[in-house]
Amino acid sequence: MNLIFDTHAHYDDAAFDDDRFDLLDRLFSENVCGIVNQGTDLATSKFSIALAEQFDGMYAAVGIHPECVNENSEKELKEIKELASHKKIAAIGEIGLDYYYDKPKDLQKRIFIAQLMMAKELSLPVNIHDREAHGDMHAILQQYRPKGILHCFSGSVEMAREIVRIGMYIGMGGVVTFKNARKAVDVIREIPLDRLVLETDCPYLSPVPFRGKRNDSSMIQYTAEKIAEIRHTTAEEILILTKENAEKVYQIY
Repeated sequence: MNLIFDTHAHYDDAAFDDDRFDLLDRLFSENVCGIVNQGTDLATSKFSIALAEQFDGMYAAVGIHPECVNENSEKELKEIKELASHKKIAAIGEIGLDYYYDKPKDLQKRIFIAQLMMAKELSLPVNIHDREAHGDMHAILQQYRPKGILHCFSGSVEMAREIVRIGMYIGMGGVVTFKNARKAVDVIREIPLDRLVLETDCPYLSPVPFRGKRNDSSMIQYTAEKIAEIRHTTAEEILILTKENAEKVYQIY
């Protein structure tokens, strides 16, 4: 039975140029039931929709990533909104804040909030990126209280509890298998399992024992095994529960 639901992937990435369609055919025929490919700008949002049209289990998110914001982003949001009407759109994403890169914080916040408001208007969940911006992210989420996923969660247990209180889901991937992933392990130990979803962020963040190699959705199995170890259950139970959570948050029935 196909139980893996990858809530956050980037199969538009050049790392998949040589075998993208063969790989996706294999994944869906073996153990993957669902993938949401995340847009980061107009081009990748359109690519994500094109992929979703090719595979029954593939869905798309459309949005402007904080690394991609620029002076034209507010105009581009009009086209993002038009793309969001496609029948296989699961979310507005990947959106958020990233203070690691040298992008104006005020512009990032403005485009992020505009996309949160768009998602609410369209009754869509969001898929959120938060890197070195926990304070501003927490304040914005408390104010706008979106539905959706905080992807590749890197905050504290206390922040995770706040995200759950808002009604959002915590996205976890291969990082939880890393030897230095104490914070992620603590979060997994504490949060309710009905608020957990699994992801790859592929081609990045491959779990142990594939760290440093190209990631793909099948490798979620290793993340599920580590989480099962932490929570004293089985990988199958984790995969079943996170599949149900993903379908619920993305309104896929």
